[in-house]
Amino acid sequence: MTRTTGVDGAEALAILGPDETALVQELDRTFLGWAGAAGAREISPPPLYPVTDLEKFDVYANFPHLAFVAGPLDLAGREGKPVDGRFAGGDLQDGRYGLPHATCYGAYLFYEGTKVSETEIVTLVNRCFRSEDHYSGLRRLASFQMREIVALGSFEHTQEVVSRFTERILAFSGELGLGLEKEAAIDPFFKNDGARALLQKLSPVKYEFQHGTLAIASVNTHRNFFGERCDIRFGDGKEFAYTSCVAFGLERWLAVLTEVHHGDLPAALAAVRAAAGRAG
Repeated sequence: MTRTTGVDGAEALAILGPDETALVQELDRTFLGWAGAAGAREISPPPLYPVTDLEKFDVYANFPHLAFVAGPLDLAGREGKPVDGRFAGGDLQDGRYGLPHATCYGAYLFYEGTKVSETEIVTLVNRCFRSEDHYSGLRRLASFQMREIVALGSFEHTQEVVSRFTERILAFSGELGLGLEKEAAIDPFFKNDGARALLQKLSPVKYEFQHGTLAIASVNTHRNFFGERCDIRFGDGKEFAYTSCVAFGLERWLAVLTEVHHGDLPAALAAVRAAAGRAG
């Protein structure tokens, strides 16, 4: 059983019950296993970053509508208590920390200022936060878990990882009977850069895997956007690293599997274990 909460009656946050938690953990173990088989090691990111770090990626220029910002309470002359379920702007000090809306930022910040191999690969999972215009239970939450697999190095390596995991996602979802559709999508990271925006029009850099209208996974090519912003280089150190990532929205997978199995979560768990074995 999942409990939802939020402000103004919105189902924006979910407390997963034991069966839901077991299914999410099994899904994450599966995706983590794929990453490990590809040679990825795991890193552990924090749930928030300095605004100055996220600003490097044009987060507040390209995604201002999704942003959550955090700051401590201003207790000078105040009690530090909410009124009518909220703190007003004047109750807060400057918001100098930002809550990320994607997990992969932690990988680029981890490698900032370093030189990587031509075939670097890493994986991480984190809480992501998005201020949406509406919420819809597990399908669209203000806070959710995202597992990502991030490739850094040569352009060829980043594309090989995208191709390999595209096949794995389609094979796994096929074994589960989900019938995902691979759909080209727009990556707003490139909207302010004329050259990259043109490349995106000529060759899509983001593909989503959709069950109906819900995207539950994606593969993303960033070219050397993050390499430049974080001064990550590869090879002889003369070129900025290229990057790509594979993303899995864990609660969204949970929502789809719950729907497909008509709420029978033990059956969904058994199906995930069996499909993972068959899909390799």
